Amino acid sequence: MQKRNLGRSGLAIAPVVFGGNVFGWTADEATSFKLLDAFFDAGYNAIDTADVYSRWIDGHSGGESETVIGKWLKRGHISRDKAVIVTKVGMDMGQGKPDLSAKWIIEEVENSLKRLQTDYIDLYLSHTFDKDTPHEETLGAYARLKEQGKIRSLGCSNFDADQLQASFDAAAKAGLPRYDVIQPEYNLYSRNRFEGPLANLCIREEIGVISYYALAAGFLTGKYRQPEDSAGKARSYRVNDYMNDKGFRILDALDAVAAETGTTPATVAIAWVAARPGITAPIASATSLSQLEAMIKAGTLVLSPEQMARLTEAGAEA
Repeated sequence: MQKRNLGRSGLAIAPVVFGGNVFGWTADEATSFKLLDAFFDAGYNAIDTADVYSRWIDGHSGGESETVIGKWLKRGHISRDKAVIVTKVGMDMGQGKPDLSAKWIIEEVENSLKRLQTDYIDLYLSHTFDKDTPHEETLGAYARLKEQGKIRSLGCSNFDADQLQASFDAAAKAGLPRYDVIQPEYNLYSRNRFEGPLANLCIREEIGVISYYALAAGFLTGKYRQPEDSAGKARSYRVNDYMNDKGFRILDALDAVAAETGTTPATVAIAWVAARPGITAPIASATSLSQLEAMIKAGTLVLSPEQMARLTEAGAEA
């Protein structure tokens, strides 16, 4: 599997990242283990998770996904150095607001390391912008963790271009490590949070980009064509947002390209993101081996320039 350099982080990852938000939620432990085994057996090497996954479920307190991944790592299906583990900190874990304070980061990294059953995290991300904490304080905490060997590299998620640039300026002024990776929402339907100023900044500064929601909460798989299709589904509240002229126009284009390539709409949707300027690798999730197969095929599917242009046009704003 051809690896891609993740910006200047020193990490190299395959062109699709497994989204671990499903572990301990819509995929139980046994299923999660089977999916991770198959994913790595296919040549992929990166898993994305967060301390807050899956706090939104009744009875969960956060850390459920990291715990499943830690148990999987402990099984030894692959050696620790073959897995790139990405996790995040800073979402509300009971504090009532985002928290990127040095105190919280230094405390919470220990909890993540314990749950992951490892002594280092390959890529540690600020999960969301914290308006109450200066960049210098957050980056200073990460600098300490890098010096201690507890994290290898750092990045952020859900920052806009101005926030990311401000973090670069703060890092340069204080002599601190900068964010070398960002994780924005990006897919055929939702493009404005990355394309434009943020994408241009990432390309100019050689920032690695691992985008999330590659399948738009499952809508781009094509299995949700009318509101009743999403009834009872975990993400139905999001899927219904895409059921409009633009969404159905994208599904038509995905259906056509899937037929041409002998794949599925899900595979095509992920491959489109992976081929976009500035993107290192999209994140996608699976809760079954059949869904995982679509992800695995996306990493090797090469769309023609005409197919890329057709898909891009279908998702363009009117």
